[in-house]
Amino acid sequence: MATATPKTIVTYNITGESVSHARTDVETRDVDMTIDEPVARGGTNMGLAPTEVLVAALIGCTNVIGQRVGESHGVHFEDLKIDAAADFDRRGVMMQEEVDVPFPKIVLTISGKSNADDAALEKVKTDLGRFCPIAKVIRQSGTEIEEIWNITRT
Repeated sequence: MATATPKTIVTYNITGESVSHARTDVETRDVDMTIDEPVARGGTNMGLAPTEVLVAALIGCTNVIGQRVGESHGVHFEDLKIDAAADFDRRGVMMQEEVDVPFPKIVLTISGKSNADDAALEKVKTDLGRFCPIAKVIRQSGTEIEEIWNITRT
């Protein structure tokens, strides 16, 4: 019996509708999302701003891939929380000048509990950097991503 080989390249079909100069309603699969600017920037504050969506995607990817590589190394996390502090150079979006690296640095603080020993946790950290696609794209843009791990032993 032959087993099916999973596709290695897939195409995401995502549609965005411009509701206003500041708001975009986005659809993919059966999921809707609103991207919007805060009221202070002419939006209605109905969703994250585009730049915040990027950082939120990094947090989400760090969670998903971190959990997956953790499982592959026998590391189980409890009460995992990921905080991001992103330095954003706004000169580009303010049309003052082109900015090559809009996010010079993002600090991720990854907190939680685990029964993992130091060696297993180091494997998770290494593999997270190897396999998180969002972090790879952001790093390759020139952004420094610093990870601070605060994992207490259970």
